[in-house]
Amino acid sequence: MLQHVFGYPEFRGSQADIINSVCAGQDALVIMPTGGGKSLCYQIPALARAGVGVVISPLIALMEDQVNALKELGVRAGYLNSTLDANTAWQTENALREGEIDLIYIAPERLIQPRTLALLQQSPIALFAIDEAHCVAQWGHDFRSDYLKLNILHEAFPQVPRIALTATADERTRAEIISRLSLENAQQFIAGFDRPNIQYRINQKNKPKLQLLDFLQSEHKDSAGVVYCLSRKKVEETAEWLCTQGFHALPYHAGLPAATRASNQTRFLREESVIIVATIAFGMGIDKPDVRFVVHLDMPKSIEAYYQETGRGGRDGEPATALLLYGLEDIVKLRQMMASSDGNDNFKRNEQQRLNAMLGLCEITSCRRQVLLRYFGDTLVNPCGNCDNCLTPADTWNATEAVRMALSCVYRSGQRFGASHMIDILRGSENEKVRQFGHQALSTYGIGKHLTINDWRSIFRQLVALGYLDVDPDGYGSLRLTEPCREILRGEKSIELRRDKAPEKARATRKVMADIGDEDLPLWNALRKCRKDLADEHGVPPYVIFHDATLKELLSKKPLTDVELISISGIGDRKLEAYGEAFLDVIREFEYRGEM
Repeated sequence: MLQHVFGYPEFRGSQADIINSVCAGQDALVIMPTGGGKSLCYQIPALARAGVGVVISPLIALMEDQVNALKELGVRAGYLNSTLDANTAWQTENALREGEIDLIYIAPERLIQPRTLALLQQSPIALFAIDEAHCVAQWGHDFRSDYLKLNILHEAFPQVPRIALTATADERTRAEIISRLSLENAQQFIAGFDRPNIQYRINQKNKPKLQLLDFLQSEHKDSAGVVYCLSRKKVEETAEWLCTQGFHALPYHAGLPAATRASNQTRFLREESVIIVATIAFGMGIDKPDVRFVVHLDMPKSIEAYYQETGRGGRDGEPATALLLYGLEDIVKLRQMMASSDGNDNFKRNEQQRLNAMLGLCEITSCRRQVLLRYFGDTLVNPCGNCDNCLTPADTWNATEAVRMALSCVYRSGQRFGASHMIDILRGSENEKVRQFGHQALSTYGIGKHLTINDWRSIFRQLVALGYLDVDPDGYGSLRLTEPCREILRGEKSIELRRDKAPEKARATRKVMADIGDEDLPLWNALRKCRKDLADEHGVPPYVIFHDATLKELLSKKPLTDVELISISGIGDRKLEAYGEAFLDVIREFEYRGEM
């Protein structure tokens, strides 16, 4: 099935063990990084076992594309959700009862309805696959209340194996998934979390729009990518601004009309060189393999969210860049959001711990990938060589004297003001607010003139990240001293801080095109055009026809017969029959013209 249906010569990592376990009727919990091949872990057992594989997915907007992709492989697939008209839904339900479908996708809110459960009781079921299983965890970052009721599958169908899958789950989230889904007896498969093809870069904010523009123009002028923002307003403003700069950018957030969201998502999946600017409402389950960059213009609230969102880049294994720009204002905003949430004190405390871990990742001077993997219980022995701290090691300085000035200024001004006002005092500003509160009379007034505004911003940001200052979620971002700062104020401890790097042209990431020579470009472009024409004809994204990796292998091996073509990774029996001749014609034409 792997070779003839999906076109791959061998399994990756623990895929074979997972598939054998589920085929044998056992439950499984699978933690596997984005792009690691999770879908095969339930698709192949669904084909191998008698009955239909039921996939519970929160991604209504993507179900049609997922089903179309399976149909292109010759798999009998369907979905049940609110987008179907009554007649189509009836036909799909009837096919399900008759065992005429191999895989069916159902949203959790539909699955738990009595009518759907009754339908499943009348149907032959091969397995249940619970995709994006972290949605069941209240400690997770995409909590969905409907997922809490999915333990009904264990109660109503005790003999049917269940496989729960997600890309991101720390130890606490894994424990909650097991508990809520009654997977105590499930075999756990926790693959390595490393995505070595993603280059992680985290920079301080300094005119973020211009930083984004420089990044795109110097590295990803013609690439598809995702830009994440915290607010809907910022999403729309950023998308509009990128369009004025010559980029093809589209907004995506929950406040847009459903038709607009669906249209923008479809264009991102099916067109090339499209940038989607989005809130975290976008991306879960996105299968687009050639996303070359993921940019965060605001800091995510947890490492889980950061890892999940950056993991949408480079699913094809080719190089991708994850760029995060953050500043003190992000910390203030996130803490205010946490304070105003409906969660109980325990929930807020855990969210604060997650935010602190995210801050720690931003401020470290060592290998970021080592810290990122350690958070998920994974280990990387040596520095990765593919993050900003490895490529350009951070510069540190003895900031003890400046830190004492900063902490003293917070104390003497009554711990009632934000970082900007502290900087005005330290630099001796004569603005109205300083005069209004009489802060020109403080002993710290003007003692920090030797440092720039950006220097002080960096100091206050790092002091908050390191826990020496706290931000009062009062709406004003007031800074407060914490217990650990006493040692520094008393002169009992010195402190080193990282020196923020001056804005500069980022190190260019190798693109998919980089290893294609000039002599091969005409054939490469012809193969891509053939793929795009076929995709338009079949109404699917280009990557559903063939991934870039398959095109590159075609370019390298230049097959001229069906026998040679079937050996190419990503080409199974159905795709050979459907598309083989079209691509062979392109390659033969170049051979006959003497261009190979």
